[in-house]
Amino acid sequence: MKEELLNLAKQRRSIYALGKTVDFDKNELTALIKEAMKAAPSAFNSQTTRAIIAFGDSHDQVWEIVRKALRDVVKDDNAFAQTSAKIDTFKVAFATVLYFTDMDVVHNLEKQFPSYADNFYDWSEQAMGNANFAVWTALAENGLGANLQHYNPLIDDAIHLAFDVPASWRLRAEMPFGSVEAPAGEKEFMDDADRFKVAD
Repeated sequence: MKEELLNLAKQRRSIYALGKTVDFDKNELTALIKEAMKAAPSAFNSQTTRAIIAFGDSHDQVWEIVRKALRDVVKDDNAFAQTSAKIDTFKVAFATVLYFTDMDVVHNLEKQFPSYADNFYDWSEQAMGNANFAVWTALAENGLGANLQHYNPLIDDAIHLAFDVPASWRLRAEMPFGSVEAPAGEKEFMDDADRFKVAD
């Protein structure tokens, strides 16, 4: 039985020690991310996922937006110092993918197919997960590390303003990526008996 996809999936880990030592240019990385997202499945082929790929100053701006938003929330200086240090671990990465769901597509499908209306947002979240996994695995295949963050909706308005994001795009996640400066730790798995059932 072939296991190439399985082996690639095992390479995809949450890497928090990221750096800027990347051998690919932004055009190569942009093409890789675009193709991975386009290959990821979505219900009704709805293609609800959107992305902004932020390099250079734009990447830095993303994490300064996060820092400012958290400073407004975290009032204790000692606690904020820890928070700020965590943000620095994302900012030192090479670039960031901002993932969005186009809610206009979701709402149009709800109107077109009223019998399934209650499901379309859930299905868009499944499409988002597929896109995240596809990009993350493609990056890992090329020796790059990434992790997935969720500072939305705290940063939504500032991100929309900074990057001229269409109003219908709803921010769902932020993925900093770059060189792997330290590997991920061991991954623990729950017992298969608690997770799987096989029906004949």
